[in-house]
Amino acid sequence: MSHFQPVPGGSRTVIRDRYALIGPDSHVPSVLPGWTQTTAHILISPAMGAGFVQTLLILDKKASGTGNTGAEEHFYYVLEGSCRLNGKDLTAGHYGWLPPSSKFEVQSSASKVMRFAKQYEPLVGTPVPAAFFGDSAKVPETPFLGDPQARLRSLIPETDLGHDFAVNIFTFDPGATLPFVEIHIMEHGLLVLEGGGIYRLNDDWHPVAQGDVIWMAPYCPQWFIAKGPGPTRYLYSKNVNREPHTLPLHPKG
Repeated sequence: MSHFQPVPGGSRTVIRDRYALIGPDSHVPSVLPGWTQTTAHILISPAMGAGFVQTLLILDKKASGTGNTGAEEHFYYVLEGSCRLNGKDLTAGHYGWLPPSSKFEVQSSASKVMRFAKQYEPLVGTPVPAAFFGDSAKVPETPFLGDPQARLRSLIPETDLGHDFAVNIFTFDPGATLPFVEIHIMEHGLLVLEGGGIYRLNDDWHPVAQGDVIWMAPYCPQWFIAKGPGPTRYLYSKNVNREPHTLPLHPKG
């Protein structure tokens, strides 16, 4: 039986002004300071216009990473294997959130970890939340806008106004869809965990599959339908709980 071979120079990866679809075949490794025996794939960053950084970390058996979040908040989600984050043992499906000005220390016994990093926006009169850890399997699913075939797990509690950044897992049964074409101020970074389907991004339609990463800028029209035979799950981030910033009409400089 023959297998499909991509056309030389061809890829499903597409970079546009308002969105990007990045397939696993387009990953290019980077080396990050403070990390040993770790391959970093910087998939989304301000260099493409995003307001956050999404990095896939591939850690060997004796890998480690140390540093400080500085002005940023960090969210770590374990995709495969196991690691230790600030003394907490995490396995696939586990996660941790670190506030700004936090030391981070990662030790791995072989794992893949998705990290989101965003500059934290403080809210006057609201304390910065403390670091926390969790297991996504223990987070209850809720129907999205009443649809039991499209369900959400909220990994960061949006009801806490101290959080300006949310990360959720969306699960779609085969044939389930987003109920309408969404256009909103929230920016997304997305990783398809399993399954696949068709994503509308702006006026374009793209097949997506496990391992694909999508960046959606604010106000990028977006819609999704899941294909079978099993469920589709994706991990995604969004900015929340803050007033939009204004810019001067005629910036100086």
